[in-house]
Amino acid sequence: MIGRLRGTLVLKQPPWLVVDVNGVGYELEAPMSTFYDLPELGREVSLFTHYAQKEDSVSLYGFLRESERRLFRDVQKVSGIGAKIALAVLSGVSVDEFARLVQAGDVTALTRIPGIGKKTAERMVVELRDRAADLAGGGAVAGMTAAPGDPMADAATALQQLGYKPADAQRMARDAAAPGDEAAAIIRKALQSALR
Repeated sequence: MIGRLRGTLVLKQPPWLVVDVNGVGYELEAPMSTFYDLPELGREVSLFTHYAQKEDSVSLYGFLRESERRLFRDVQKVSGIGAKIALAVLSGVSVDEFARLVQAGDVTALTRIPGIGKKTAERMVVELRDRAADLAGGGAVAGMTAAPGDPMADAATALQQLGYKPADAQRMARDAAAPGDEAAAIIRKALQSALR
């Protein structure tokens, strides 16, 4: 299917981005770990992709690093976990940190990621512990200024799409925002605070 895209970044509004490849705009959903390192709008970007087709929808997910795509795919192999939770994992912790948490069996830390309850965290530890060492490393990059609007509102919307309740997302964005922050910076600080 579609394994990689290289083109011009024309939209980035977490969790969505659009890459123009020779006049065709590909809409992708991406984790915050990818948004943090995206170039400015109008610049070239290269993304590893994951194509998913269901009965009623087709989705394309984008990642700057192969290690992120690999983790996204591996996490979905755990029973009861889909793309939404896999994106939340990548938005909440780095690949290396996730591998460390799984190897250590740190269920409590894993449950701080939105959408992951105790039972899901326990399944992740059991089903991914053997592969955790392979998940870490290999962070090669394939290659945010928020879309115009209110950065705090954009950050709150992105946090809701990661699984936080609207009131919690707004509070997290408000607490994390500093004057002049872009949406990506607010989201990063809010997620870091939530995991403490």
